[in-house]
Amino acid sequence: MPEDANLEIFDIDGIPVFNQDTEKNMPVKVKDFKSKIRQADAILIATPEYNYSIPGVLKNAIDCATRPYGDNPFNEKPVAIMSASVGMLGGARAQYHLRQIFVFLNMYPINGPEVIVTFAQDKFDANGELIDANTQMFVKQLLQNLVNWTRKLNK
Repeated sequence: MPEDANLEIFDIDGIPVFNQDTEKNMPVKVKDFKSKIRQADAILIATPEYNYSIPGVLKNAIDCATRPYGDNPFNEKPVAIMSASVGMLGGARAQYHLRQIFVFLNMYPINGPEVIVTFAQDKFDANGELIDANTQMFVKQLLQNLVNWTRKLNK
């Protein structure tokens, strides 16, 4: 992260499967998620790609957070995406699907640099630490651009 910015990670593990019958009385985990989104100046989504798209758990978390209809904490939030895959497209299709979702959510995505980590198994060590210098450079630039974009939008 840039020196003058902070990153808070929210683990979406434990968000239950969306059920419209219970959307007006969401579980605490979903309420916490929505609260964190509202408090955030910007959003960073880091995702793998499964079956040419975003993981179902990510789509489910987004659906839960934006219900009931009209209660969208993502509205007008700046957002950046990073993806990784063991294949040669590095999650590019997942990023494109997220960008489609951002249109409906009325979010303001950063367009570059695209952080699409191809052959991820070669770019992280056994502890999950990013060791590829080129990828580190792109991540750093994306995060700086997100901070700059957020400040520009909040003027």
